[in-house]
Amino acid sequence: MGSLPHYLSSSSSSSSSDSKIDETTLLDLFKSQQSHLNFFFQNLSLPQTLAFTRTLLSTSGTIFFSGVGKSGFVANKISQTLVSLGIRSAFLSPVDALHGDIGILSPDDVVVLFSKSGNTDELLRLVPCVRAKGAYLISLTSIQGNALAAVCDVNVHLPLERELCPFDLAPVTSTAIQMVFGDTVAIALMEARNLTREEYAANHPAGRIGKSLIFKVKDVMKKQEELPVCREGDLIMDQLVELTSKGCGCLLVIDEEYHLIGTFTDGDLRRTLKASGEGIFKLTVGEMCNRKPRTISPDAMAVDAMKKMEAPPSPVQFLPVIDNQNIVIGIVTLHGLVSAGL
Repeated sequence: MGSLPHYLSSSSSSSSSDSKIDETTLLDLFKSQQSHLNFFFQNLSLPQTLAFTRTLLSTSGTIFFSGVGKSGFVANKISQTLVSLGIRSAFLSPVDALHGDIGILSPDDVVVLFSKSGNTDELLRLVPCVRAKGAYLISLTSIQGNALAAVCDVNVHLPLERELCPFDLAPVTSTAIQMVFGDTVAIALMEARNLTREEYAANHPAGRIGKSLIFKVKDVMKKQEELPVCREGDLIMDQLVELTSKGCGCLLVIDEEYHLIGTFTDGDLRRTLKASGEGIFKLTVGEMCNRKPRTISPDAMAVDAMKKMEAPPSPVQFLPVIDNQNIVIGIVTLHGLVSAGL
C-alpha cells in the first residue's frame, strides 16, 4: 500500500480532542487530490473514450447506468445529467434488476457499469442477465485485468493513481474521476447532438436556469391598468398618488397615443423638492422628467432586462417596455424579476 503522506502519518492519529486541522494541512490535501486527478487526465486513453462516447451517441435505445455503493451514486448522477440534456437514460439498480427490473432492457439499449475494482459481485451477477436481454455492455473500471472487463463487450480504463484516503481505501478519488469522466462525456454528447439553449431550457422549466432561458420580458412585465402613467403637462403634485400607488417607484410620461416621452421617479421627486422648495407646486412632470430613459422590448429575454437594469453608469429599478413604434405596453421592475425567480 506504500507509506502514508506526511500530513496523514501516525503522528496525526491522536485523539480527536487533541487533533487540529490547519490551512497547511488542507492545502496539502487539495494539492494531493489535484495531483491524483492530473494522473487520471494524463493517462486516460482518448481512443477508448472516443469509442465509448460514439457508442452512446449512436444508441437507438436507452442508456442505463449501474453501480454499487459510491459508484452507484455516481452512475445515478450521470444518468440524470443525460436525462436533463434530453437523452434517454436511467439508473438500473443491480439488486432490483435481479428481482424484475431487468425486464426494462431491450436489445437496443446500452448498459454502463461503474466499478472501481471491476470485481463487484452484484455487477458480475448482473452481466449474464443483461446479455440474455441482448443489451450492449460497457464497464468503466480502474483496476487492470479485472473480471468485469473480461465479460463486457467494451471496457474503458479510468486510470487511478491512488485514493486520497491515507489507507488508500475510501473511494474519494476514484469517484471523483468517475464523475469527471461521465460529466465530460455527457457534454460531448450534448455538443454532438447540437442541443440548443431553448431545448435545454425546456428540460428545466421550474429552476432558475430554465426561467432565465425561457422567460421573456412580456411574461413578467406589468401592463394595462398596472402602469403608472401620466401626461407631460400634469403637475407633479397632482401625480403623487399615481407615483406611489402602483409599486413601480416611477411615472411613465406619455402622450395621447401612449408614446413614451420620459420617466419621472421618486428619486426625481426628492431632488426636485430639495432644489425647488415650494416651487414644486407649479412644476409639471414634463419639465423635470428624464427624456432618455433605458427601455426594453417585450420580446427581449427577462434575464437581459435584469442585466440592462444593473448596467453602468448607475443601476435602475425599472425599464419601460415599448414596441417598435415607441408605444408603452408595459413596465418591468427589478422586484418583479426577482419575484419571478430570476
